[in-house]
Amino acid sequence: MVRGTVTDAAADHLSLKTERGDTYQVALTANTRVMKDRQPMKPAEIKPGDGIGAMGVIDAPNHTIHAAVVMIVDAAQIQKMRDEMGKSYIAGRVTAIDLDNLKLTIQRADNVSQVIAVDEGTSFRKGGRRGNGEMEGEAPSAAPRGDSGGESITLADIKVGDMVGGRGSLKNGIFVPAELRVGNGPGLGPRAGYPGRRRQNGTDAGAAPSAPGAPPQ
Repeated sequence: MVRGTVTDAAADHLSLKTERGDTYQVALTANTRVMKDRQPMKPAEIKPGDGIGAMGVIDAPNHTIHAAVVMIVDAAQIQKMRDEMGKSYIAGRVTAIDLDNLKLTIQRADNVSQVIAVDEGTSFRKGGRRGNGEMEGEAPSAAPRGDSGGESITLADIKVGDMVGGRGSLKNGIFVPAELRVGNGPGLGPRAGYPGRRRQNGTDAGAAPSAPGAPPQ
């Protein structure tokens, strides 16, 4: 999966810039499945400024992905998620931990370093998925609606290098997560920042169906 913002769109390919500033070419074919809000779209409807997640075979040396599936996110939604990063949710890699002051430094998904704090109201979990079906650490598209697994852990179990994500709010100018999850899901890496959705069969909305011919949800 490669995620980012479309900088150029043509009938057979897209140019994509990731949050880290890398440029990828997304090769499109007649078999490429394009989806937006769980509905099928035409490749011609993708335009510069749209956020996309492209899943397929990656040719890393040439920064090209031969896309089987492309998920579209509106530019306005992308900007909203960027604006909310570090304010209502966090996603990124732990680069430092201050146990004495209950603070962590996070290299966010948008490549910004931010110090966050935890308090008595913060819970910690490892693995599992949120009840709304989002992948761990992805930009939450709605308030959590319950928990669906994962191991309960403590702050002491979190290590430098772990990928973390969760919702929360600013308290006295510093972000405090209500729940911080540790994992290695797609939304926890530097390409995070797009809301994850899942089909009823449990596969990612941007992923190939779990069985041939599985209908979109």
